[in-house]
Amino acid sequence: MAKSEATRRRMLLAEETRCPENIRLLQEAVALRLDAARQLGYKTHAEFVLEENMAKTPDSVLEFEKDLRQRLDVLADSEITEIEQLKQADKKAANETYTGLYNWDFRYYSNLVKERKHKVNEERVKQYFSVEPVTRGILDIYQDILKLRFDKVENPPVWHPDVTMYEVWEADNSAFLGHIYLDLFPRQGKYGHACVNPIQNGSENSDGSRVYPVAAILANFPKPTSTTPALLTHDDVITLLHEMGHLLHHICIQTKWAHFGLDSVQHDFIECPSQLFENWGWEPSVLQKFAAHYKTGERIPKELVAQLVAAKNEGAGLFNLRQVFFGMFDMAIHNTEDANVDVEATYKALREQITRFSGGSGPGCGAATFGHMMGGYDAGYYGYLWAKSFSAD
Repeated sequence: MAKSEATRRRMLLAEETRCPENIRLLQEAVALRLDAARQLGYKTHAEFVLEENMAKTPDSVLEFEKDLRQRLDVLADSEITEIEQLKQADKKAANETYTGLYNWDFRYYSNLVKERKHKVNEERVKQYFSVEPVTRGILDIYQDILKLRFDKVENPPVWHPDVTMYEVWEADNSAFLGHIYLDLFPRQGKYGHACVNPIQNGSENSDGSRVYPVAAILANFPKPTSTTPALLTHDDVITLLHEMGHLLHHICIQTKWAHFGLDSVQHDFIECPSQLFENWGWEPSVLQKFAAHYKTGERIPKELVAQLVAAKNEGAGLFNLRQVFFGMFDMAIHNTEDANVDVEATYKALREQITRFSGGSGPGCGAATFGHMMGGYDAGYYGYLWAKSFSAD
């Protein structure tokens, strides 16, 4: 939230000049992937990857991204105008020349628009999201929808005192389904993001008995203090709903072979259940079941939820164009027969064309820290928006 453009620019350049050696490594990986695909009879790496996905072909992905971009551009036109007006006013007040919108402006002015138009006070919102009732409320949602029952295990065998463990059963007690762990708070040396880690896949033994699935949510939500319980932001609540979607997807899979667990789900579908369940976090009637002020017990006011929803949709055009850009960059370097495609130049050119913000003339390239390209999402980043379209339907 730096008001100074010079500071924002320095911060972005510091971020995007990290790990410059990764550009060479990604360039090498792109060439090796293309070579492997050719040896298997495919023209491009994307053709090889997509054959087993829902999309099936690069043309399907490119058509999807193109259609989405055209629709989002309509929203982005008005959003850009609003942001330009804010920056132009700032420049005029500082007696400086306005030269355009740059990548380092995106988050600052997007947040400024949300704050000024919707006046969402995150500190007020947090008072209604104490972690224990929120967790229980989210489990209740899954119980109702999926006809499950979660039984908390007392004195569980866990790796840290903060971790809780649950048995998962069919609601009518007819079948035990598996175990889940909730590891929700930060600590030294712990993975710093939010994710679901499958610990054991479900499968069938030769005698017909089952090996039951086990999985854990890892998150880093604020810990309780001496005066307040652990309070979540609304974004944290959405994250918990999202990760719980992955968790229950893993637990509810019924397969004969362990190989066909969560990790074998098609990449352009795997985010669908988790994004589907995020939607409950925007429904007033659902939030009022478990969002209560930690001091008074008052249910979250409907007008506060309405503010959250309005702020969520603010800037949707520009935000999702960034996702389109990442997907299009991924396809540009993996759906090509050119083993020497210039990763850095492609990244910079597409970002400016699609996101509508200039990269300026400085050094650095965000592709160096675009971990998805070396983390299993090669020719698959489109899957986030692809799965989101299904979950929204």
